[in-house]
Amino acid sequence: MRIIAIANQKGGCGKTTTAVNLAAALASNKKKVLLIDLDPQSHATFGLNIKTDTSIYNVLSKLTHKKAKLQDIIKPVGVNFDIAPSSIVLSALEQELSGEIGREARLFDTIQGTKLNYDYVLIDCPPNLGLLTINAMRATDEVIIPVEASRFAIEGLGQLLDIINLVRDRLSHYVDYRVLVTNFDSRLQHSFTMLDKIKKTFKNQMFSTIIHVNVKLKEAQNEGTHIFNYDKYCRGTKDYYSLSREMITVDDKSAEPAEAITAKAPSKEPKPETLAKRMEAILKEELPRIKLNEVTLTLKAPGASRVYVAGDFNGWKTDDTTLMEQDNGVWTKRISLTPGSYRYKFVKDGEWIEDPSNPKVATNPYGQKDSLIEV
Repeated sequence: MRIIAIANQKGGCGKTTTAVNLAAALASNKKKVLLIDLDPQSHATFGLNIKTDTSIYNVLSKLTHKKAKLQDIIKPVGVNFDIAPSSIVLSALEQELSGEIGREARLFDTIQGTKLNYDYVLIDCPPNLGLLTINAMRATDEVIIPVEASRFAIEGLGQLLDIINLVRDRLSHYVDYRVLVTNFDSRLQHSFTMLDKIKKTFKNQMFSTIIHVNVKLKEAQNEGTHIFNYDKYCRGTKDYYSLSREMITVDDKSAEPAEAITAKAPSKEPKPETLAKRMEAILKEELPRIKLNEVTLTLKAPGASRVYVAGDFNGWKTDDTTLMEQDNGVWTKRISLTPGSYRYKFVKDGEWIEDPSNPKVATNPYGQKDSLIEV
């Protein structure tokens, strides 16, 4: 069970939007998900049209007249998707816990003391760095930090990272974090400039997926539901589904049985030079068996500032490795592929388009067309 906090003290960064729609995306991948609304503003609870007399406050507080267990307050949202709702009274909890020993671990103790049958537990934190946020940090090993592509959003990250370091130093609890770029407006050159700065600052601590500006996300909140119920073909749905697949892929890579790892593990760790020679020998043995074909993809777009090619062959990423080269308005990318069929699209200044020179297309899960290449 992965427990993940979604936190940023800056409001308007898409924190709750990410918590709700990422939970729905994971559920659509047949993962059992619990969303804990730890924000006294209760935006996740209201945004899913949940009404209840008890909330996470009744679980964490010792002074409440309606004491409840975590499993008692959980409400179903949809298939594989549950929520532990919040309420405005949760704002009183920080004062209640201020003088208690072990106050930072109240949520951790609650989760560990409850038999939860979930693949993922997501915690929507309040937009501040108070005791509730620290409780969320202590209860998890990883944090998703939604960040807008703007200067002030980047500078504000330092305070949140200080809290993560405080939890590590004071509570001896290490928390990993990853930055998620949200509210990305691909129509603005400034967005791409700030995106480059974020990439340089956080390097390997970023998700490849980017959440673009999409009015459907706000419309879904107003309707009291998540984007997968509201419009399964819109850009917001595609972005959050892509984010969920990126997270699940990490799980799949780390899911190798322990006995298999033990069987392959050497009795003594080899020296680096030994590993290098071994890898070189493996590559010499395996590479000749793999037949690679070089494919050149081109797009005539003289007015574009950036064009990427994203597809099955590169995980649908838009980063430096998928950026196309431009010569007199013609964008080109050479790719080496093994025999097979691949879906792809061009991303021209943030707009996803089909290859106009390729008549072969295939319908994707969102009801849209992808260009299709066969090698």
